[in-house]
Amino acid sequence: MSDALQKTITLLLLIGLGLLLKSKFKNKDQTNGIKEIILSVALPSTIFISLMKIEIDSSMIIIPLVTLVFNFLMFFSAPLAFSLFGIEKNSPTGRTMMMLIPSLAPGLSCFPFIAEFLGEKSLAIAALADVGNKFFVLISLYILAMNMFLKNSDDKETKMGGKLKSLFASMFQEPINLLIFLAIILLSLGINYSSLPFVVTEIFDKTSAMMTPLVLLFIGLAVQLKEGKKRIVASILFFRAGITMIISAGMIYVLHITDLSMILLAIVIPLSAASFWPLAHISAFNLREDAKGLPKEKRTFDLELAVLLLAFSLPFSTILILAILSSGSFFAHTSTLLTSGMIFIVLGALPNALSKVFVKMSKA
Repeated sequence: MSDALQKTITLLLLIGLGLLLKSKFKNKDQTNGIKEIILSVALPSTIFISLMKIEIDSSMIIIPLVTLVFNFLMFFSAPLAFSLFGIEKNSPTGRTMMMLIPSLAPGLSCFPFIAEFLGEKSLAIAALADVGNKFFVLISLYILAMNMFLKNSDDKETKMGGKLKSLFASMFQEPINLLIFLAIILLSLGINYSSLPFVVTEIFDKTSAMMTPLVLLFIGLAVQLKEGKKRIVASILFFRAGITMIISAGMIYVLHITDLSMILLAIVIPLSAASFWPLAHISAFNLREDAKGLPKEKRTFDLELAVLLLAFSLPFSTILILAILSSGSFFAHTSTLLTSGMIFIVLGALPNALSKVFVKMSKA
């Protein structure tokens, strides 16, 4: 049995252990506590170590910029899904999809597997890439949500400047972002990981060691099998994965990426689960509409769909990323990526197409 396969089985068993422990974590606050430890302690420590162990130069500024370009490409590609799923662009469902499809949350769904399969240098590059994504989900998507809300409700009272200032403040208060900037400052001063005091490196090493098992247990605990709009959620996730693979193939070709690790990074980072931040923006505007007593069909966003999409996005992305990383160089060819992307898009469109066929047959 290959090392990659053994590693994949081990990681899947840890997710399975999380599933088995779901009955012990009936209180949502308990699961959120594990998530907070991951995002505030284990993951920041791991990324700090990875950044401090590599040489960063000014040319690496292109990494977050490339991710930001990807976010916008996904955003402008999202309307392609509307005709496939029979969704109105200016409906609550359409606006919700525009918010969630281009967002990424690599912290829980991608970083642990990059660390395990590709190593610390690749994780450091992935952390830099997420800086561009953070600006997109925090700033660009908030402005988008604000614009959608104002168009839908004609609300002129919201002060965008104050909200954006608050978002910038929250971004720089996150431990993961603080440690990324701290690492960049230390490296620019010529201080690397081996230069730090032993006590400091020990703390980071011990807290970093918790990341992978905690993340995998959390994924198992967080998997939700709720009834609801599962058909449209599955369709969106398959479409999102498909269009992501096609855009990744294009970027690999245009940027002439040839290193296997960099190719795999260009594939798996965009396949990360949808981000929580769009849901936070959606929830904020939904509260304003609650105060006005607006019915669901007149709301700016579909909050139920957003929650369900996030719930299924994490395990869906985890399975895809694990499959790609454990397959070695199989997906490292643009032809394979393009073919896989088209297959996923077809799978996403299939339920809606079949339902139309059944409707026509029933009327005949």
